[in-house]
Amino acid sequence: MTDLFIEDLSNAPDEDRPLADLLRPQSLADVVGQDHLVGEEGVLTRMIKSGRLGSLVFWGPPGSGKTTVARLLAQNVDYRFHQISAIFSGVADLKKVFEQARDLKRSGKRTLLFVDEIHRFNRAQQDSFLPVMEDGTLVLVGATTENPSFELNSALLSRAQVLTFKAHDDEAAEQLLRRAEEHVGRTLLLSEDARISLAEMADGDGRALLGLVEEIFAATVDGDELDREGLERIVQRRAPVYDKGQDGHYNLISALHKTIRGSDPDAALYYLTRMLVSGEDPMFLARRLIRMAVEDIGLADPLALPQCVAARDAYQMLGSPEGELALAQAAVYLATAPKSNAVYTAYNQATAFAKKTGSPMPPKSILNAPTKLMKNEGYNKGYIYDHDTPEGFSGQDYFPDDLGRQEFYHPVERGFERDVQKRMDYFKRLRFSKTAGKTGLSE
Repeated sequence: MTDLFIEDLSNAPDEDRPLADLLRPQSLADVVGQDHLVGEEGVLTRMIKSGRLGSLVFWGPPGSGKTTVARLLAQNVDYRFHQISAIFSGVADLKKVFEQARDLKRSGKRTLLFVDEIHRFNRAQQDSFLPVMEDGTLVLVGATTENPSFELNSALLSRAQVLTFKAHDDEAAEQLLRRAEEHVGRTLLLSEDARISLAEMADGDGRALLGLVEEIFAATVDGDELDREGLERIVQRRAPVYDKGQDGHYNLISALHKTIRGSDPDAALYYLTRMLVSGEDPMFLARRLIRMAVEDIGLADPLALPQCVAARDAYQMLGSPEGELALAQAAVYLATAPKSNAVYTAYNQATAFAKKTGSPMPPKSILNAPTKLMKNEGYNKGYIYDHDTPEGFSGQDYFPDDLGRQEFYHPVERGFERDVQKRMDYFKRLRFSKTAGKTGLSE
């Protein structure tokens, strides 16, 4: 049976192989940027030394070396390496792979099955790995760019250790650039600024970085040194890693929310614009800003909500790119506004209380009596029309008799809620005085 490998160019002539494939590490010691895994004290290094290799999930961004490390791991423990992609494989393919692994196990050879994009398998397909993982038929190494906690079955995760791969930082990128120069036998004709910009363009993806290097070598055979502007004319910046339906989306909106809650307008602008340049729907951001206005600012600044609603309307009227400025203004307004979650907390407490206490009847005094029967039953009896009182406040009890008065809303001593607290204190004193007058109590 033919292995379901992703395209393997290792046997192709060098001139037909991309630079990233030519520079693929031949040992774990050659892997760049993942010292926490393959360094002297790395997790995988210790695992190999112990002689115990369990199933693993490699979680990290594209181009961080997940496939290469899996291949080298199999080589180090003398396992047969078999690679499939969840995009192109189904249950029938998995059954064939499992049968092959059983045959090899009977002959004394172990199999390391590397599954690229493992999060693409549905729940039933993921479950199919459990028996062969438990009985030792094979060691599974799955690779994913998405958060395993959300994308993989808990049963699968309980049988595998998750290892996190990091995007290539500046130091790792520089190592890759030097290796490329040594392999080609030429120095990249780049100014210091352009060299830094090149690493930024790859956005932490080592494979993408080496692809950009190939473009530069091809375009500067006899050319002069390129500055940053010259570099940008030759190569295209890699699109930021961002999937509007997956991890990038949720991570960045969480970061935006927390920077606004933390009153940092500069960080808020950074995350807002980062999402916009990555292709996020501006209306999604408008909705989230409105949510932040009522959750984190509330009545500490009553203008926060109208500001965000106006920003949404402005974007709908202006479109892109002018409309994004309204969203930026709203984000800065929220970040610099006084903060209060008092209404948000009160709402949650009131909701929990309402669910817990069932359906007690409101006081009859505040219920209308549209029929004679209801009037005879005491509906609306004793109700005081607040506007008929000197203070415009009757001080009546509005909670069901069985529950008594409850307190959910506690304004903070910030922004407009300081004034709200003064009003509430006034009404509280007035309610007490009116109640005391009826009962003979004194304050």
